[in-house]
Amino acid sequence: MKKIGFRKIAYITASITLTLTIVLIIHIFLVTRPDPNKEQKRVMARIDFKQDIAPADAEKITACLYMQKGVDHVLCNDATNIAVFTFSPEMNNANNIISSLISSTKYKAERYIPSQDDMRSGCPVVVGSITDKVYNMFRHM
Repeated sequence: MKKIGFRKIAYITASITLTLTIVLIIHIFLVTRPDPNKEQKRVMARIDFKQDIAPADAEKITACLYMQKGVDHVLCNDATNIAVFTFSPEMNNANNIISSLISSTKYKAERYIPSQDDMRSGCPVVVGSITDKVYNMFRHM
């Protein structure tokens, strides 16, 4: 009789432990999986300036772009007369940001939009890099 009671308690304990483990696994899966609706989207845009800009001008341009709604990162290169920035498309539009920059400053600039061939070729920074060479080596295997 004692043996049956011990088995019954062992089965109940194992069942409860298994059930709680399964509930815990399901809970962890539901809580940790990314929610596509909550993910922040970021867009990158480039501005080409028609005239030479000095380092002081680059600082002004950077400050002006940071003041725009949704812009979170700006890189302005006075050597190449190019500014690149990232922004949230839910908060602002690249054309609005650039037109606001042009209207609030004296600079002549336009948004750089890559051609379809450029879009198909991928990132221009990667071409010729070590990672690109390794990728192409594995791709041709």
